[in-house]
Amino acid sequence: MKGVLVTNPSNPLGTTMSRSELNLLVDFIKEKKDTHLISDEIYSGTVFSSPGFVSIMEILKERNDADGIWNRVHVVYSLSKDLGLPGFRVGAIYSENDTVVAAATKMSSFGLISSQTQYLLSAMLGDKKFTRNYIVENQKRLKRRQRMMVSGLQKAGISCLESNAGLFCWVDMRHLLHSNTFEAEIELWKKIVYQVGLNISPGSSCHCTEPGWFRVCFANMSEETLTLAMKRLKNFVVESSCTQRSALLNGTSKRKSLTKWVFRLSSRDHREQEER
Repeated sequence: MKGVLVTNPSNPLGTTMSRSELNLLVDFIKEKKDTHLISDEIYSGTVFSSPGFVSIMEILKERNDADGIWNRVHVVYSLSKDLGLPGFRVGAIYSENDTVVAAATKMSSFGLISSQTQYLLSAMLGDKKFTRNYIVENQKRLKRRQRMMVSGLQKAGISCLESNAGLFCWVDMRHLLHSNTFEAEIELWKKIVYQVGLNISPGSSCHCTEPGWFRVCFANMSEETLTLAMKRLKNFVVESSCTQRSALLNGTSKRKSLTKWVFRLSSRDHREQEER
């Protein structure tokens, strides 16, 4: 395996890849004969509005020229996000490549799933009515929570990127930084954690290349808690704005005082020169 291309059709920042984008990826690995495509579909069940989720396997089935690349496309999945079971540590690899399947089978010996967990998941996933209703209801709740957060952020003067999937919002707090640096981002993050009482993720921890972006989760709390969180954040933004304006006014006042002092001094010197 000389080349590996990893994609996430429903990524953790809340957007899904379109069919045309997925087809471009397939075209790419078709040309690159030594490249494999790994599709991470861990967030596939969290898509709560259009466009819907499209698996890379659907794309391959629709194409008439995919015969030579089926063994170079692999799907990885986990129950952590869609079913809210991160502690179970249960995942899966779907591949038609015998070498990949053999390697995954051997590696699984180092992380075996307990018999109790297997029994529980077998009973739960075997109930198709339950799993279908669970996914549908989960998507409805995610959509409602996401709208609540976006609305709350807007009221606080904070914008975020549009999203239709996932458990997080990618939030723009660049205007709250005292400087355009990652040091200022961490300073703002500490204030939000210790003063506001909200634990969000700074963009730098997610390898964001621009300071001031934060990843905020809306799926791990009740609606009451989310409402309180938005209220706290709004109060923090208002207080920060007042502090910045006060500092700006103080600085302007000092500059004006300095300007008057310099003017008086220069005027006095000018009069003394004329008297001479």
